[in-house]
Amino acid sequence: MTIQIKPVAGRIGAQLDGIKLGGDISEQAFEFINEALLKYKVLFFRDQHLDDAGHEAFSRRFGNQVPHPTVRSAEQSTAILHLDAKETRANSWHTDVTFVANYPKISILRGVVIPPYGGDTVWANTATAYADLPEPLKLLADGLRALHTNLYDYAAPRNTDESGLKRYREQFTAEVYETEHPLVRVHPESGERSLLLGHFVKQIQGVSSNDSKQLIRLFHDRITHVDNTVRWRWQEGDVVIWDNRATQHIAINDYGDAQRIVRRTTIDGDVPFGVDGRLSQALKPTPETRSPQTEADKKHLAA
Repeated sequence: MTIQIKPVAGRIGAQLDGIKLGGDISEQAFEFINEALLKYKVLFFRDQHLDDAGHEAFSRRFGNQVPHPTVRSAEQSTAILHLDAKETRANSWHTDVTFVANYPKISILRGVVIPPYGGDTVWANTATAYADLPEPLKLLADGLRALHTNLYDYAAPRNTDESGLKRYREQFTAEVYETEHPLVRVHPESGERSLLLGHFVKQIQGVSSNDSKQLIRLFHDRITHVDNTVRWRWQEGDVVIWDNRATQHIAINDYGDAQRIVRRTTIDGDVPFGVDGRLSQALKPTPETRSPQTEADKKHLAA
């Protein structure tokens, strides 16, 4: 069957029909998906109903799967992150795992248990957000760098189990990560420039905390403006792939205490570089301060 592409919104997102995802998809089909991903940034697939093995097999076509640096993978998996709304809700704008230098280039999420209403996910195009900036703001952004950390300002989501949320946060921040990224990164494949922000950003480097807040708000509002986004209504069995180097996303917390479970894999990314060619720099943990327990956990995940 011929693969069909249906744009879902004007600036980002397309639904692909006529393909069954898995590790055994043809090279031609995979290349088609990869090219579409670079163009549309987020790809939506209905009625896939992958199991964990199929999910991981398909993910490996894009590169090396990487476990989350601070959260244990799902049982009997080395790379799948189990996200249960009872414990955590990603209800703020972010790009996945930017508190490490080589954060994931691609994320692949599948719907396992979907609430009867609500629970949509929204993605924003960080490349068009940059492209639409007036030239003076582009010049400003090009020269800025920002500190990202997993010790961000947690907002307690409604309708979550407090004990489960506490355990998740303790695990998430057991090892503190800090990385300095350029505010504008250059995409290693497309060459596009995009704004690199999200809820892991703590501070714009070299300015006061007040100026930092104003600058973050200025640029982040451009990313999340409604006409720069696409919203997806999940169904069980859906799979969504996004270019984590050129997007942000948020899960809408509007489904009360209904169950919502999704599972995610991520693909190892490159270290970003800015307009001036400077690479991102990991600041914490250093080899001297890295927790032995964290290293043991990583060996366990890779086993």
